[in-house]
Amino acid sequence: MTAIPTAVLVSGGGTNLQALIDAERAGKMPHVRLCAVISSQKEAYALTRAAQNGIPAYIAPRKGASQEAFEKQLLSYLEESKAQLIILAGFMSILSKEFVSRYPRRILNVHPALLPAFGGKGFYGLKVHEAALARGVKITGATVHYVNEIADGGEILLQKAVAVEPGDTPQLLQRRVMEQAEWLLLPQAAEMAAQSLLEANE
Repeated sequence: MTAIPTAVLVSGGGTNLQALIDAERAGKMPHVRLCAVISSQKEAYALTRAAQNGIPAYIAPRKGASQEAFEKQLLSYLEESKAQLIILAGFMSILSKEFVSRYPRRILNVHPALLPAFGGKGFYGLKVHEAALARGVKITGATVHYVNEIADGGEILLQKAVAVEPGDTPQLLQRRVMEQAEWLLLPQAAEMAAQSLLEANE
């Protein structure tokens, strides 16, 4: 069976990366092969997760690098690992139009809200959940979408709703959205994207 070599781009703890690793191990992503983890932060715990699971790990520091130099480094690692699919899993850098255009329908992102709500520039991490609570929404969730040149603007693959509970803090809500939506959707979407690439190559 053919599996698509897939790179995961990370910036932090790597909980979404772990969900992908667990799904691959459990046979839930038969057409996905995790071939690289690339972190924009050298101290990201996601790098430890990669090492523990035998996945080649790379560091492309974002801090102090120009967008051009940063993306050049990313591209060199992607080419080295022969990645054909890219998953942004808690990756805190916006990619340029030029970068994204190299990988049409090959970059996935998970966003911790039901897009188009609470999406776009400035909406990331806890800020998304803070905004949802401030707005008073009763339902939030997560979205996996293809990445294009517009922040959080690409075609949506999957969404899952999660209830907002009384007394929620941004941290509590973040955890629930991860557990009930992000960690389930991301492996499903990765498998869907990999299958569509294989079909396109047939």
